[in-house]
Amino acid sequence: METRKNKIELMAPAGDWTMLRAAVTNGADAVYFGLDKLNMRAKAANFTVEQLPEIISFCKDHKILTYLTLNTIVFEEELKELEEIIIAAKQNGVYRIICSDLAVADLCYKYEFPFCISTQSSISNSLAADVYKRMGAVRIVMARECSLDEIKKIRAKTDLEIEAFVHGAMCIAVSGRCFMSHHLFNKSANRGECVQPCRREFEVYDPSIGKSLVVGEDYIMSPQDLCTIEFVDQLIEAGIDSFKIEGRKRAPEYVAKAVSVYRQAIDLYFENKLTAVKKKELLTELEKVYNRGFSSGFYFDVPSSNAYAGVEGSKATTRKSYVGKVLNYYKEIEVAHILMESGEIKIGDNILIMGETTGVLDIKLEKLTVNDKENSIANRGDEITLKVLSLVRRNDKVYLIEHIK
Repeated sequence: METRKNKIELMAPAGDWTMLRAAVTNGADAVYFGLDKLNMRAKAANFTVEQLPEIISFCKDHKILTYLTLNTIVFEEELKELEEIIIAAKQNGVYRIICSDLAVADLCYKYEFPFCISTQSSISNSLAADVYKRMGAVRIVMARECSLDEIKKIRAKTDLEIEAFVHGAMCIAVSGRCFMSHHLFNKSANRGECVQPCRREFEVYDPSIGKSLVVGEDYIMSPQDLCTIEFVDQLIEAGIDSFKIEGRKRAPEYVAKAVSVYRQAIDLYFENKLTAVKKKELLTELEKVYNRGFSSGFYFDVPSSNAYAGVEGSKATTRKSYVGKVLNYYKEIEVAHILMESGEIKIGDNILIMGETTGVLDIKLEKLTVNDKENSIANRGDEITLKVLSLVRRNDKVYLIEHIK
């Protein structure tokens, strides 16, 4: 397998160009992305077939492997379009396809296109792995319900590559095959359209007594996010080939942070420097971006009643607030010129500069020039300059990172 470091592939979500660049600059070995049809995150920004040449060229320039997701249910009237997408993907140099529908697998086999079997197929034993191997699969993505011990047993009995999720959202349904969104809103999770009604508060009504009960305090259909940073060494030692981060519908700063943290963890492991203290530090970093609380998923046991989110939204310890935009960047002196359009920033703050070409830059303010004078605070209407070592672009957005008390 063609990975850059340590034989463990770190795979990141790429829902749009900003996320893609954030994944690459923060140390991903591979990215997975969807087109505007036939993928499990239809509501993400996604890409188009016409953008494939640019995506593949960019990723090849940075030695990044590309996985195209064609992992939804496919209907009869979509078979022609599906075949056209597979042909275009192969012609443009996509590395592999991730699929669950056997029609996709069969067409990949027809066109000699390497494919991986999605977690949607719920592979949880070696016999199932062998079936897909005979069909031509090169990799299996383990069912989300597999324990670490079960993965070890499967690893011992198959020579297929094994991919497993290490971070991100968990679904209440078996390997994400949920029908709740389709039933309530005619938006199928199995077609990438889930509106996540499971994350909400519900009222249960008993007509026999005419009373209702609000089921919301524990949000019993909304699992906490998976986080494996505290036992990532055990995943490496289990023989998993690829670590997958979930989150194509999340924000670019989430991708940047998650990729950066797991990149550090993998590298530190192979340097024999991944200590318990360091794991705690990395966990604190992950808590800063969107999360519903963390659990170990199914890796050690069935999640307990304590492994539910408890809130509808995020438990992140920080949030971003828009403060301005980049007016110019002076390459020779590595200085960004920024217009403050909202709020206040000061020395010691952390800001994000984000854009489709820039990706995500996290900068700690150590020196600030405000309206051509050195100052410690800048407010709405001010024009500021600051040292930025990486190239930023005109109209890139600037955000203040605020700590949530």
